[in-house]
Amino acid sequence: MGDLKQQGSILACVNSPRDLQLLNHDELLRLAAEIRELIITTTSTAGGHLASSLGAVELAIAIHRALDSPRDKIIWDVGHQAYAHKIITGRRDEFASLRQMGGIGGFPRRAESPHDTIDSGHAGTAISYGLGLSLARDLSHEDYAVCSVIGDGSMTSGIAYEAMNLAGHHLDSNLIIVLNDNEMSISKNVGGLAAYLSRLRIKPGYTHLKDELEDVLMTMPGLGDGIIKLASQFKDSITHALVPGMMFESLGLKYVGPIDGHDIEEIEETVREARDIEGPVLIHAVTVKGKGYPPSERRPDEFHGVSSFDKESGKISQKAGVRSYTDVFSQEMMTLGRERPKMVAITAAMKLGTGLDAFSKRFPDRFFDVGIAEQLGVNLAAGLALGGLQPVVAIYSTFLQRAVDQISHDVCMHDLPVVFAIDRAGLVGQDGSTHHGYYDVTYLRMIPNITVMAPGCASELSTMLRYAVELGSPAAIRFPRGEAPDIEGVGVADIRSGRGEVFSEGDVMLLALGDMVPLALAAAEELQNRGVSAGVVNARFAKPVDEEFVRGLAQGRRLIVTLEDNVRCGGYGSAIEEALAPLQAAPPVLVKGLPDRFVQHGPTAALLEQVGLTPACVVDEVLAILGVQ
Repeated sequence: MGDLKQQGSILACVNSPRDLQLLNHDELLRLAAEIRELIITTTSTAGGHLASSLGAVELAIAIHRALDSPRDKIIWDVGHQAYAHKIITGRRDEFASLRQMGGIGGFPRRAESPHDTIDSGHAGTAISYGLGLSLARDLSHEDYAVCSVIGDGSMTSGIAYEAMNLAGHHLDSNLIIVLNDNEMSISKNVGGLAAYLSRLRIKPGYTHLKDELEDVLMTMPGLGDGIIKLASQFKDSITHALVPGMMFESLGLKYVGPIDGHDIEEIEETVREARDIEGPVLIHAVTVKGKGYPPSERRPDEFHGVSSFDKESGKISQKAGVRSYTDVFSQEMMTLGRERPKMVAITAAMKLGTGLDAFSKRFPDRFFDVGIAEQLGVNLAAGLALGGLQPVVAIYSTFLQRAVDQISHDVCMHDLPVVFAIDRAGLVGQDGSTHHGYYDVTYLRMIPNITVMAPGCASELSTMLRYAVELGSPAAIRFPRGEAPDIEGVGVADIRSGRGEVFSEGDVMLLALGDMVPLALAAAEELQNRGVSAGVVNARFAKPVDEEFVRGLAQGRRLIVTLEDNVRCGGYGSAIEEALAPLQAAPPVLVKGLPDRFVQHGPTAALLEQVGLTPACVVDEVLAILGVQ
C-alpha cells in the first residue's frame, strides 16, 4: 500500500472499507478530494445525483471507518448521496459505468454489493429499515450496529417521524441515525459548544446527566416538599438550554450535534461513541450540498440530478430547440393560471423537476411545495378543492404511487376536481427500477370516479390539461420524461370522454397510449411495407374506455394490438380486453406493455428494445400471429 501512496493516488489504495483504517489524517483529506474528482468527472458524462453525493463524501468515509460494513449495516436513505459509499466499497473501477446499461446503478443495490443493505430510491424509508434491522438483530441475539443516513430533505417525509417516534418511545433498540443537514451553516461559537455538550451526553459516565442533577438537588438542605418538582424543572431547563435538538429528544432519541459533516475525525469519533449507547441516537451533521465543485455549490438544486455537463464551466448540457413534455406542461400552467384565479399548484419537493418553477414565481400565493410528503400533497389538494379552488398536483409517477390511498379515499371518493399531472410516466432510463413510472395506469384504473389520459404529442398535453381542469371531477394526465414531439394529424380531433382518435385504419389496428403513438405509426408503416394493412389509434384515455367505440373498432379486424409503457397487469391493454370480452367474434388482442418484473437502468431506447417495445419487435410479433412470412 505504501508504494501506491508514493505514486500519489490514495484512492487507488482503497479497495474496501477496511483499507480506510490504514490512512492518516492528511491521506483521508486527499482521499476525499480524489473521490470528489472521480464523482465530478463521471457525472459530467453519465449524469446522476451530483450535489448530494459531493456533500456526503466525508460522511461516507467517516462512517465506514467507525463501523465494520457489511457486518454492520449502513442504510442510505434515497441513495442520492451514496456515490462515495459505492467507490469506497470496491466499485471504484466500475464507477465509470455509473447508470449505464449493464453498469452500476445510480442508487444502492443489493445485487451489486453486500455493502448495499437495501435497494433505495424513495425518500424517508431509511429509519424504518434501520429500526426493523435493529429489532431483528435483538430478537436473533446477534451483535452488529445499524446506521441509517438520512438527508434533511427526507425529514419532510412523515414516515421518518413515525419511525423515530416508534424507535424512541416504544422499542428503544440501539440504532444510529445520521442526519445529513445541508441547509444550515454551523456557527462555530454556538455549534461547537452545542456539539461539545451533546458529545458529553453520550460519553461513558455522562449518559445519566439529568438523573445525576436530580440526585444533587435532592441532597440540598432546606428545599422542602417541592424538591422533586424543582429537580424535574431544573433538569428540563438544563436540557432546553444546552441541547438544540429538543424536537428529537421529545421523540425519545438521544440528540448529538450539530457537528461538522466535513470533519472526518469528529464524525468518526461521534459514530463510534454512539454505537455504544443504549437506545436510538441521532447525530446531526451539517454539510454543504455540492461541496468541492463551485458550480454545484452555487446552484445545488440544478446539480441535484443532472444530465451531462461541461466539467470546466459547469454548464449543463441541453439539446438545442428540444421541447419536453414538462416544458409544455409548464407553459400551459402559466396560461391557465392567468385565466383562472382559483387555480392552485402543488408539488412534493420537485418544483424545478415538474416545471412549476415559473408558476411559483408568477403566482406565489397559489403554489404549495409540501416537501417529500406526497400523501400530504394529495390530501391538501382535496382540502383546497373542498374550499372551491382548482388544484393541480404535479408529482412524478413513481412518487405518486406513495399516495394511492389519498387519491382513492380523499379525492376520488369525494369526487373532487383535483387534476394530477403525472410526469416521468413510463420508463425513465438511467435512474432505474426505483424511478420508472410504469404502474400509474394500473393503480389509477382501479379507483372509481377518476379519468386517466395520456397525450400522443406535445399539443395534446395542453389540450388535455385544459380539458381536465374543466372536467369538474378527478382527472390524471400521464406523460413521459423527455422530448414532446409534434406529429401531424395527431391530437387534432376534439376530445370526447373515453374515445380514442383514429389516425388511420387497417386489418390490424394498433391502439397506442400516450408516447407509444410514434412507435405505433412506425410499426404500421413497416407492416404496410410487408403487405399487411395496418391502422393506428391514438388511445387518449386509459379510463374510462368507451366500450362502444372499442367494439366498433374491432369489427372485421384480423388483430388488435395495444401499446403502453405501463405494466401489462391491469393496464390499458387489460381495459381493451375487458371491453371486447362480451363479443362473440372478437379479434385476438396482442397486449404489448412492460413485463411483470422490475426493469433496471439504462438508456430508455435500449430498455424499450429489451422489453420488446420497438417497431421491429411489434412487427415481428404481428407477422407471427398472422402467419405472414
